[in-house]
Amino acid sequence: MSIEKSTKAARGTVQCENTNLNLLKANDFVADIIKKEMAKHKTLLVNITSSAGSGKTTLMQKTAEKLKDKIKIAVMVGDLETERDAERIRQTGIHALQIVTGGICHLEAQMIHQVLDQFDLENTDLLFIENVGNLVCPASFDLGEDYRVTLMATTEGDDKPKKYPRMFLTSDMMLVSKADLLPYLPFSVEAVTKDAREVNHELEVIQISSLTEEGIDTWCDWLLEKVKQKKEA
Repeated sequence: MSIEKSTKAARGTVQCENTNLNLLKANDFVADIIKKEMAKHKTLLVNITSSAGSGKTTLMQKTAEKLKDKIKIAVMVGDLETERDAERIRQTGIHALQIVTGGICHLEAQMIHQVLDQFDLENTDLLFIENVGNLVCPASFDLGEDYRVTLMATTEGDDKPKKYPRMFLTSDMMLVSKADLLPYLPFSVEAVTKDAREVNHELEVIQISSLTEEGIDTWCDWLLEKVKQKKEA
């Protein structure tokens, strides 16, 4: 590569880095507005992340079934296309709004802020954000959440925390999902927990199955405690 081409390439890299920094700075500004709005209404905001197909929507359905008579729950769902996940969640009787990103592989704070007025936050104890299925891009975008919870499905293999460390570093909880399949898969809960906690030693871990309901009561108890803490803050 010539010196001229090398210089242009270097400038392009710097410009790209500056654009990314500006984008994240703008995102964090809006995320802070969301945090203040949630604090004002004492609504707990939980960002659910994972790879595609790890069981986020099924978990939202099961969680709604377990808690809708105890607290007021709502969900906003991010997907590239269709309203299928939101429709599934609405079948449980709770309010769910679909955010169609049109190809963007993550949700950003501005997307969340634009639809907040479609939720009755004054009468919502717990608002979930079901993020786009992706362990990479969503890790970089603060959505103003109180907690980030990442599903790690047994069907994915137990090596993901070290391969996608930023997601686990920025998460508060890891849910090892689809635990009912453990007898049939070469997946080690011990190994994935060890790797995840080497990335983030404060990470909480619960093993769950939305099918058999293993760990679901523990998960719901955790949510209820966090809702209580938010109300008392």
